[in-house]
Amino acid sequence: MDTDVSPTPDRGASPSSGAAPAPAADHSPVHLVIMGVAGSGKTTVATLLADRTHRPYAEADEFHPQANIDKMSAGTPLTDEDRWPWLRAMRDWLDVQAAEGDSAVVTCSALKHSYRDLLRTAHGRVRFVHLTGSAELLEERMTHRSGHFMPASLLPSQLATLEPLAADEDGITLDVGAPPEELVDRILASTALPRPTIPRAPRHLAGAPTHPEER
Repeated sequence: MDTDVSPTPDRGASPSSGAAPAPAADHSPVHLVIMGVAGSGKTTVATLLADRTHRPYAEADEFHPQANIDKMSAGTPLTDEDRWPWLRAMRDWLDVQAAEGDSAVVTCSALKHSYRDLLRTAHGRVRFVHLTGSAELLEERMTHRSGHFMPASLLPSQLATLEPLAADEDGITLDVGAPPEELVDRILASTALPRPTIPRAPRHLAGAPTHPEER
């Protein structure tokens, strides 16, 4: 795991250039999971990243069954039993993208190591980008956002459940105090992505609504 929790630019890299390492030579899929608790700006960063890389993109919320959405809307935290089918659906979507020759971008809270272990079973490399910030900042963002079913009252339970990326996990931790464009620069600077076989505009999961994590 790489760690970069400073809101200042990386040494030796130009955060405004958007330059990334040389693309992977074997074209194997490299999926990016933008993770973190609610209010961390996952949607903002993921959409910018998908736009920059022309990768397929999906929101974790698109994979929730209605029962999960109803629980969270009522302020009830999800259990592991609620989350396993949701995580498997995301893993399967990554498999579909890989089968089509694509590396994908997806948002997911991915709070526990065991949840990330399941997502890592997708075909290709699965790299996690953990967006982190102070509880005060996250709560402020949740309080002022609109269009999302999750209330700010669920933030403490998410923070209590969160297991940060471990040293043996493929990923990077970034402080959301930095501007989203700078965070995307750092992600691209730390990850060698294969070039798309066919350049395309980023696409979302068909027929499903998106729910912005932070506007």
